[in-house]
Amino acid sequence: MSQTHPSRTAVFSQVDVSAAGVPSESIDSDYVQTDLLREMLAAQDRTNEILEELVSVMSSQQRQRKQELHRWKNANPQLSKSCHDAAESLGRVQQEYLETLTDEINDSADHMVDGEYFLNEFVDRFGPRLAHLNGMIQVLSHLGNNATTLHGES
Repeated sequence: MSQTHPSRTAVFSQVDVSAAGVPSESIDSDYVQTDLLREMLAAQDRTNEILEELVSVMSSQQRQRKQELHRWKNANPQLSKSCHDAAESLGRVQQEYLETLTDEINDSADHMVDGEYFLNEFVDRFGPRLAHLNGMIQVLSHLGNNATTLHGES
């Protein structure tokens, strides 16, 4: 019943914890590790402070932009409503355009894979228009966002 396992003796060995039993190299090593950990903690604290400052600056800029946009919308309620309506109309145009674009891709996918000319022609034909359309929709949506809410409050 009282079998001793040789592996236990290797794992659980005696450790002398008296002051005389601790070599000075171990003490120096512990201080170095402790100092390094303190320096790492201080660096991490500084990084956190910088990140908090960055978030604060970015959020204040975002709040300022939001206030300016809100003032513009209140000063130009009809234009804001027109932007909202235009964004919806351009959204429908974009949907039709995307249907045309996907049909073109499906019809000529093999040609675009085989020849660089067809791919370049496709990108030149659809790319700039799609990019500009997306940009206009984004601007109009941003300016017309909550236009109906602003109209309802007035």
